[in-house]
Amino acid sequence: MIAVRRAAAVRVSAVRVGAVRTLRAVRAVIGRLARALASRWLLLVVLVAAWEWGTTLAGSAFFPPPSTIVTRMHAMWFSGPPGRLFLTDMAVENVLPSLGRMAGGLAGGAVIGVALGLALGLSAKAYDYLDGVLQFLRAIPPPALVTVFLVVFGFGLRMQLAFIVFSILWPVLLNTADGARSVEPLHLNTGQVFRLSRAQQVYLIVLPSALPKIFAGLRLALSLSLIVTVFAELLPGTTNGIGFQLTVAYSTFNLPAMWAGILLLGILGYLLNELFLVAERRVLAWHHSAQRVEV
Repeated sequence: MIAVRRAAAVRVSAVRVGAVRTLRAVRAVIGRLARALASRWLLLVVLVAAWEWGTTLAGSAFFPPPSTIVTRMHAMWFSGPPGRLFLTDMAVENVLPSLGRMAGGLAGGAVIGVALGLALGLSAKAYDYLDGVLQFLRAIPPPALVTVFLVVFGFGLRMQLAFIVFSILWPVLLNTADGARSVEPLHLNTGQVFRLSRAQQVYLIVLPSALPKIFAGLRLALSLSLIVTVFAELLPGTTNGIGFQLTVAYSTFNLPAMWAGILLLGILGYLLNELFLVAERRVLAWHHSAQRVEV
């Protein structure tokens, strides 16, 4: 009987110890999350509060307070029915087309850039011959070629997509080529020993080795695609889009609507970058694990 009581007491003690450890672990996780949120958002909250106070105190029509901007942004784009994710007609007619143009141009530029980058990276002679031409084309600001794109493609969606593809092509192409050129020769020799075909070497050796630099180029292209999409929508012949709404707001002197569009672009850029980082961490999990092992 005494032994049974002692065993029961030991089990109760073990359960209590386990509960205490679990509680401490939960508190530690909550503490880390709180510190991360505080370090990440505290500065933003302080800056927004300072912005609100400064603009309210100044009372300038050119710089409305952020509360006014957020109210206008909600009324313009996010006060729709719940069944449509609270999107208004204006959001469906302008925000979604902008995202569609951006996605189409980004996809086209990414596919062309990766394909050409792999081809150039695998051919040392082709890379040496074309490096000067590529660097020359990359150095030309895309807005300087707007007239050329208008002459070749005319006004409309084709010109906008071509403009976006050309603008974002270079970081993807050059990063991919650099990644393909930096593959370890030992890995390629191992593939030859196992008698892998050229296509198998590219798919199984070159592409995985170049993926970190490809994602670096894609991240640059993502942020650039949002910028050039808005710029393309500022051109004549555009009938919708965030850039078009900015033009309308500026021409009608609707400054809160103009600032609402600018704020929306910042939020979209941040969210798209965060989503891209999540995808990058998942795709390159093996790469990050290898780096941690090396460290």
